[in-house]
Amino acid sequence: MNLELSPQDIEFRDALREVFLGRIPEDVRTRSALGTTTREDIVASQRILNEHGLAVPHWPVAWGGKDWTPTQSHIYTTELQRAAVPPPLAFNASMVGPIIAEFGTDDQKRTFLPATANLDIWWSQGFSEPEAGSDLAGLKTTARRDGEDYIVNGQKTWTTLGQYGDWMFLLARTDPQARKQQGISFLLLDLNTPGIERRPITLIDGSAEVNEFFFDNVRVPAENLVGEENKGWTYAKFLLGNERNSIAQTGTAQRLFAELVQYADARHVGVAALADDPDFRARLHAVKLRLLALEATELRVTAASEHGQPSPASSLLKLEGTRTLQELSALRLQAAGSDALLVREDETGLAGPHYLNLRKLSIFGGSNEIQRGVIAKTILGL
Repeated sequence: MNLELSPQDIEFRDALREVFLGRIPEDVRTRSALGTTTREDIVASQRILNEHGLAVPHWPVAWGGKDWTPTQSHIYTTELQRAAVPPPLAFNASMVGPIIAEFGTDDQKRTFLPATANLDIWWSQGFSEPEAGSDLAGLKTTARRDGEDYIVNGQKTWTTLGQYGDWMFLLARTDPQARKQQGISFLLLDLNTPGIERRPITLIDGSAEVNEFFFDNVRVPAENLVGEENKGWTYAKFLLGNERNSIAQTGTAQRLFAELVQYADARHVGVAALADDPDFRARLHAVKLRLLALEATELRVTAASEHGQPSPASSLLKLEGTRTLQELSALRLQAAGSDALLVREDETGLAGPHYLNLRKLSIFGGSNEIQRGVIAKTILGL
């Protein structure tokens, strides 16, 4: 198996770097690296990427896709992260867009896909509920058919960046008599519709990036049903697979590691640089080895997918990728010292609030405990 990039792939990578480093404003990339990206940064970045055909390369070609090889897609994701470019909004690019492209009607595709790619519509995800998070199939929000509409009642929670949402893709139970995974439908909901209340949820790091939504007899046109009624669980599994493949963030971890090394060289504890502390150096070297293993594993998974064979090693990527990001945030916390107590991020990068926020990585997208079970069964044969 060849894990080296071909000359063609290197040329492809360099062309991407010209856009990522030359077209995305430096101040936008700086804020992205510090974890202080604004709504305006995300919109501006995605529109520049879309102008260069790089916002939704994994979509069908007819709707802006590029028909890249898995290796090219891997290079794209890694280089985007290394350059600290705000990625295309996941709810648009990786979630609802592919669902509409695959299962939507022609009218839905024409209406939503161009605006979704260009971030003219900011989508929110309406999946989790107070009693249906890990067990999403236990959701209780209902959508009852009434003539040409569905009437939606219920609650959604942990809606990331929902304060900016224009529309929501929503899972709701349309057949209350069906078994858990059955009887669920996938709806598109205009968040300006009467009967919707959204409330922010303040997190441990002081931010309010997640929200809860309440629906009281909200009317949704039946034409906004995606695919078939009661088949929403099938579409949700398609979407969640896309979400889990992007969580490892090896390119981000590589960039953070390089920044941490520079910072540790410059930071002094007494008369010596922090980088000279033997315990800190040992932890740095352990992270470096893990990063090398992650990159090699990503390339193996990519090589397998070139032949249409999904690899169970993707669970290893999710598990080790999130652990690596959390370890890097812990090292940055140690390096920042008392500066880590600052509420806002500054030149110290991953300070206290960001460290706390990254605790979520091992939970969402399929918890790391679940991934260990997948590894034990599919890789180790236990």
